Amino acid sequence: MSDKKRSEKSKSSPVKDNKNVTKKVKLKAKQKKKKIPLEIVGKRKMYSDVLELAIVVAFLFLIISIYVPRAIWDEEEYFEQRSHFYMENTYDIQNFYKSLTGEYNPDGLWVMQVVNSVRDSLTGDSTYLGEQSIGLNGQDFVVNVPKGYDVDFDTTFGFPMMRRDTIVDTTATIVMYSEDLSRNDTSYVQKKRLEKFTTDSNFVAVLEEVSSERVEVVNYYDSYMPDSSMYFCPVTQKAYLISIKDEGNAVRVDSPIEETVVRKRYAIFAFKADNHGFVDDGAKSWDR
Repeated sequence: MSDKKRSEKSKSSPVKDNKNVTKKVKLKAKQKKKKIPLEIVGKRKMYSDVLELAIVVAFLFLIISIYVPRAIWDEEEYFEQRSHFYMENTYDIQNFYKSLTGEYNPDGLWVMQVVNSVRDSLTGDSTYLGEQSIGLNGQDFVVNVPKGYDVDFDTTFGFPMMRRDTIVDTTATIVMYSEDLSRNDTSYVQKKRLEKFTTDSNFVAVLEEVSSERVEVVNYYDSYMPDSSMYFCPVTQKAYLISIKDEGNAVRVDSPIEETVVRKRYAIFAFKADNHGFVDDGAKSWDR
């Protein structure tokens, strides 16, 4: 009986030994963890925070580097198109001035005043045509206003537009006595013309009136009056260069930008504007 107990005891002892070893290993691991200095832990956390901040900053810089240049390019394109528009107006104003006086004039602001003054006079008096005397800035001179000046002005200095108007028409069915047929005859007329028929001696009666709607497309020009701001480059605020060529038979308008204009944007980016070209006797450099 005692031998049996000894054998059982010997079998159970290795299990207890293994449990003791496991406990000792876990205890040593805990002790090692506890031994990590707090300074090291703090440094690790700081490095982790710095890394996260660097990732966020890099992401923001990526977004900025994509969208900011695009916005600057759009701004450059806007000013270039605006300058082209101003040069076209300056050239057209010179042509209107020549139609009035027979010559070009390098003084763009004076030319603009004369051209606009004639248009204002035509607005108040449609018979303001032919030779007319004008007084501007203490100067009196004569201009020759051609027929159709106002229409040409409004279409040149205007944007073509289109609108849809809803028109209500009323059609009347009337009975008129026809002497040729020797009997009454039915006709259809617009209500706005009805009075012409009701006063006729052959008028008999109005049978009915029918209203109908129709959509009419109307093309027109949204006109504007050129002003002094159009005489200056929108980037440099310098006046456009006007030169008269071919013994006074042609005129040229040039951009006043001589060197590339560079303006800083957000420290590391820049707005750039080169010479915007010219209009030479109607030919535009940017259309080539």
